[in-house]
Amino acid sequence: MLKRKDLLGLIDLTEEELGEILDVAADMKRHLRDGDKNLPYLKGKTATILFYENSTRTRTSFELAAKYLGATVINIAAGTSSVAKGETLVDTGKTLDAQLNDFLVMRHPMGGAPYLLAKVAKAGVLNAGDGMNEHPTQALLDMLTMKEHFGSLKGLEVAIVGDIKHSRVAKSNLFGLKTMGANVRIFAPETLIPKGFDKLGATICKSKEEALDGADVVMGLRIQLERQQAGNFPSLNEYAHFYGIEGKALKLAKPNAIVMHPGPVNRGVELTGKVIDHEKSRIEEQVFSGIAVRMACLKLLNDYREYTK
Repeated sequence: MLKRKDLLGLIDLTEEELGEILDVAADMKRHLRDGDKNLPYLKGKTATILFYENSTRTRTSFELAAKYLGATVINIAAGTSSVAKGETLVDTGKTLDAQLNDFLVMRHPMGGAPYLLAKVAKAGVLNAGDGMNEHPTQALLDMLTMKEHFGSLKGLEVAIVGDIKHSRVAKSNLFGLKTMGANVRIFAPETLIPKGFDKLGATICKSKEEALDGADVVMGLRIQLERQQAGNFPSLNEYAHFYGIEGKALKLAKPNAIVMHPGPVNRGVELTGKVIDHEKSRIEEQVFSGIAVRMACLKLLNDYREYTK
């Protein structure tokens, strides 16, 4: 049982906590494969999904996860709520508490926003991505996908290539994977690597070949065009040439290596079409893992709420 009310990031989760989430997520995945999408763990509970940024995968994944566990799900888009009238995040949290919500799932463009909400809300808060800070459930689903393929995360060589600077996925993966004993290699344009990122435990590689050589996992990251106003690289074609993952580069990885991407993929930029559709690709499996991981997080947080009543 997780001994916490909220899931805000992986930076402070222990190996035991991460292992428990992954174990429960694996059980949830077995339920889903058996066609069991009517579990009772959140019966009578309410989960409100509050997104201040656009999303398809994460929003629908959380919604399905809560529904499969028996919860009532409410969707709130910030543009159509009182937020558009100037309501503060603190007031939004207090309002949702007064409506007896049990869980608040929030995505926000500002780093740290879920932490603020968690301080004022009695409901359990789950971070679905906050600015350039963390995206904990995405990293957990990535880790589940890796663990199912390799049996363990300990000792894995994970190469992450792409826009590290703007990627909350990269940060959460680094925190979680390092805690579980994996090694994380980073390769990106210098303009897209935050200063001091190596001090967090990542190995900064000087070439794509160095990053992919002998890797167990090759993970591409989406070039976030909406965040690229600063001109961090000359063109998409140049980026694809030097930093994109194609068949020749993939051959540098281990024979049983897998390819991953948090999605959506800019086809032909971060990964070529052949790599996306390659037998090594686990991109669709990641999507499936995402529902199971979010089910596990909701269940475990609810177990703690029930235990501390």
